[in-house]
Amino acid sequence: MNKILVTGAAGFIGFHLCTRLLEMERTVVGIDCLNDYYDVNLKLNRLKQIDGATNFKFVKMDIADRDTMQLLFQEENFDCVVNLAAQAGVRYSLINPHAYIQSNINGFLNILEGCRFNKVKHLVFASSSSVYGANKEKPFSVDHNVDHPVSLYAATKKSNELMAHTYASLYSIPSTGLRFFTVYGPWGRPDMALFLFTDAIIKDRPIDVFNYGKMVRDFTYIDDIVEGVVRIIDRVAQPDPNWNGSAASSFAPYRLYNIGNNTPVALMRFIECIEDALGKKAKKNFLQMQAGDVEETYADISGLERDVAFKPSTPIETGIKAFINWYTQYYK
Repeated sequence: MNKILVTGAAGFIGFHLCTRLLEMERTVVGIDCLNDYYDVNLKLNRLKQIDGATNFKFVKMDIADRDTMQLLFQEENFDCVVNLAAQAGVRYSLINPHAYIQSNINGFLNILEGCRFNKVKHLVFASSSSVYGANKEKPFSVDHNVDHPVSLYAATKKSNELMAHTYASLYSIPSTGLRFFTVYGPWGRPDMALFLFTDAIIKDRPIDVFNYGKMVRDFTYIDDIVEGVVRIIDRVAQPDPNWNGSAASSFAPYRLYNIGNNTPVALMRFIECIEDALGKKAKKNFLQMQAGDVEETYADISGLERDVAFKPSTPIETGIKAFINWYTQYYK
């Protein structure tokens, strides 16, 4: 997979993935619409870190723009597409649902069509742990039923999995979906808990602690996410000759994997680690559960371990320190 399209290249995961692929001397075309869902300057500053690489080209583009996406695929002849572009955020989907259909559904259809007509060898796409929704079984397995989403964001990610499988079946497009679990680390998004908590504690503002702190998350460090994606890129999805109805594989060239730390952490412990790294206590504003949220996430990563011999393992203490070191340097 020498020439790779990374959508959402100015985003948190997209930037880190581009950086890693460029270090591996792959040719990368990155696209991003640079919308103002959060600070555009943060996105631009991410891009500045990689803009000088000779094997990198950035194009400002919206995946929901059908005509420009069609031209891009025709002109570039990609070996692999990694789709990370999406309207992110569970809570924002309660306010602006149309943005999720435009980007996550219409935009993803344009990706699929580009792969269909331009002989892309492998489509790797971001799904989310949010698809598990009201699932009661733990840890979350890719073989579990995910028909009870509790946010529109989750519903669009489940839709992406269904759409990709349809194209894998109809047009033999090898497709692999990756369900990411609560990604955090340097250059992280300002709407995520680690960023919000760190910023508030430093500025002596109270932090909002939902469900009165009774939350558990499978926090996954960005380097572990990227390692998982990189290993999956070169493992092209194949039909499963022994398929028996499992959601994780198919009679078509299609696969699903969880990428999570496999070590759930209580929200109050997460906050303690931030306090320890900052040397400062948080003022806590305890609130009830927010609509669209879930109480616990916990990834079963047995498929990832089996197929690409990788298990995310960065301790939460290490990851939080790395984020705070970045945050304090970036914001001086």
